[in-house]
Amino acid sequence: MKVSLNWLKEYVPIDMAVPDLADALTMAGLEVEAVEDRYAHLETVVVGQVVDVSPHPNADRLKLCRVDGGNGIVPVVCGAPNVTTGMHAPLARVGTRLPDGTVLAKSVIRGEPSEGMLCSEIEMGLGLDASGLMLLEGDFQPGLSLKAALNLFDFTFEIGLTPNRPDCLSMMGVAREIAAIQGVQMNPPVFSLPDAQGDIKALTSVTIEAPDHCPRYAARLLEHITVAPSPYWLQDRLRSVGVRPINNLVDITNFVMLETGQPLHAFDFDNLSGHRIVVRTAADQEPFTTLDQKGRRLSEQMLMICDGEKPVAVGGVMGGLNSEIEDATTRVLIESACFDPISIRKTSKALLLNTDASHRFERGVDPDGTLFALNRAAGIMAELGQGRLVGGVIDEDFRTSGPLTLALSVRATNDLLGTDLDFDRMATLLESIEFKVRAEGDERLQVQVPSFRVDVSRPQDLMEEVARLSGYNQIPTTFPVVPAQGTTPSIMMVRRNQVRDILNGFGFSEAINYSFISADSCDRIQLDADDSRRHHIALLNPISEEQSVMRTTLVPGILEAAQRNIARQQNNLRVFEVGKVFLPKSEGPLPLEKEMLVGLWTGRRVEAAWHTRETACDFFDIKGTVQGLGFALGITEPSFAALPDGQCCYTRAGQTARIVHDGRTLGIVGEVDAEVVDAYSLKQPAFIFELDLELIGRLASDSKQMAPIPRFPATARDITVIVDQTIESRDLLDTVVQFGEKLVEDLYLFDVFAGDPIPAGKKSVSFRVVYRSAERTLEDETVNAIHHHLTHRLITEFGAALPA
Repeated sequence: MKVSLNWLKEYVPIDMAVPDLADALTMAGLEVEAVEDRYAHLETVVVGQVVDVSPHPNADRLKLCRVDGGNGIVPVVCGAPNVTTGMHAPLARVGTRLPDGTVLAKSVIRGEPSEGMLCSEIEMGLGLDASGLMLLEGDFQPGLSLKAALNLFDFTFEIGLTPNRPDCLSMMGVAREIAAIQGVQMNPPVFSLPDAQGDIKALTSVTIEAPDHCPRYAARLLEHITVAPSPYWLQDRLRSVGVRPINNLVDITNFVMLETGQPLHAFDFDNLSGHRIVVRTAADQEPFTTLDQKGRRLSEQMLMICDGEKPVAVGGVMGGLNSEIEDATTRVLIESACFDPISIRKTSKALLLNTDASHRFERGVDPDGTLFALNRAAGIMAELGQGRLVGGVIDEDFRTSGPLTLALSVRATNDLLGTDLDFDRMATLLESIEFKVRAEGDERLQVQVPSFRVDVSRPQDLMEEVARLSGYNQIPTTFPVVPAQGTTPSIMMVRRNQVRDILNGFGFSEAINYSFISADSCDRIQLDADDSRRHHIALLNPISEEQSVMRTTLVPGILEAAQRNIARQQNNLRVFEVGKVFLPKSEGPLPLEKEMLVGLWTGRRVEAAWHTRETACDFFDIKGTVQGLGFALGITEPSFAALPDGQCCYTRAGQTARIVHDGRTLGIVGEVDAEVVDAYSLKQPAFIFELDLELIGRLASDSKQMAPIPRFPATARDITVIVDQTIESRDLLDTVVQFGEKLVEDLYLFDVFAGDPIPAGKKSVSFRVVYRSAERTLEDETVNAIHHHLTHRLITEFGAALPA
């Protein structure tokens, strides 16, 4: 929004310096983005005195002038008919940039040098007279700046308004703010209408068929109007804010819009079929040609202004080519209306038409200002167009609500703003911008919101007005009270961070995926038909089909992350994710949120180097990761039991283990099933674990137990037994532990073998038992006896045999 300082002074006295005014407006919420001197192009234009004039030897219509510009006599070739010796006229020196963009330079005209230019009013943008030089009457000193000689002082402020302040899309709106800043009264324009003849209702009518799109429509009619160029003062006002003058009638509608913020439209009354206005919505695909001469197809929700037969304007956006003001226009119907902001915004966006009118209507105009702007325009048109005003006004008003009144608590306002403003101060601030205030008790105000403030609808809006009018920079700066002792993070947060650190140490990178997955993800990971994780919570407004439901498992996300990496040649991948899954509950609308942990390993075990072989990772690598995680979290050795084939969904049967601790399932670990690998285009084996992070967090322990360094040496013995292939090696180790032999310090599996010469259906299992006493050095006889006893019990428990 551009505003002119001189134009603003018509409504409010301004005593502030330009920089101070710009700062004050910015602090009041009207950010001044730029300030431009309107007469900057006249910096190099001075008062010149013509010393003498002589005919041009090579041109009949040109004259040779010698002009005193204050710093010497310069030759100027001039073609103005009124140039005379001794006259004072504007002299544009070399280097001056004229309003039309011409930059003056030394030149030779018909063989004679010219070092400047004597100017007319129109050449300097100071008037419309192009018939001759601008005569400067008075006792001027040659060389005096023309700006100083004529007291040319005006600045244009470019204000960046937020969408909630449509009241300031006008000179009066900005003047109102300046008046409040300076503590003075704003003076709205005072005018009177000329004598009218006839009755408008006998000549035309307005019918509103879409009151939800157009709650108010007013019109006035003028006859015997003359279309002509606007006077200089009107053209100057428009140019001061960057609007191009067209003719007196169109310029007046633009002038009043800029003055009041109410867009207007002028119709050629004789081009309106039936001499009437009908406000309706368009038919689907209805054709219409706007003033920019572009044909458009309209939709059913677009508001149209029509005559008795056809559309003549897109309501609130742009007029039609079939009813525009022409040079031969003699009767004019002026429209002043209030349109629904949402309707105008949708129409403007759909048609890609952003006009000054739509810019204001889609933000909201003053519904009570319709007649004021209409009468203002009608009066100026009657004067400048030398026309006759038809008596009466048409005002179709479908509004039902009256002025809005809000209650404002002084205490609540001060509490929210951190201020100490009293009752009277708040009332004065609000009254300065034309809010009507009355007292209700000792600390409550009843505030009537003016109709032009369509953005104020609740007490908090009034509090914002109090804050900006009292000055944001006047609000005391306070700092939050921060206790010296910080709060202790939750145990779950601690465990979550521990898990991240541990897995990072194992070479895993963390992935962060959306909580939304595709509805077909359960099919891709082969969940059973009765699996509770198939019951998703659907999103009402999904981003895409691939993110249409809340996830019930982290597995699809980690597989998709692996797919993206492998597609970019990142084939060696260790990645994990910590996140929540969302499981529907039978009671209540909200799901059960459960925190889970998932990890995936694919590609090589280690990067190839001179000292290592290139080896692919396998099940035992991912199992070791889970074991290491449990050890680091202080969870005593969890057990790994084979998951029955029928329970394996996204993992490979025979290569999947359930992770159990004290009878509670922590999760699973295994190789990703080949069909799932294909479904996600991984193109290589992958290994995965999925754990219940909440359960792990409860089982984890930070306590450490000290054990003395053994004083006596250990001795080891190996046991090799042949058992059925259905027996898990872990069962053998657990059985040895359950025997409770105090001298057994450790035992671990070191070999499993099946095949010739082992009988079919059997396997050879070898593990090592470490014996140690804390009191003495063990003798072979003692160790051998215990070892023989353990071996015998294993043979008995599992029907095992010793190798031949």
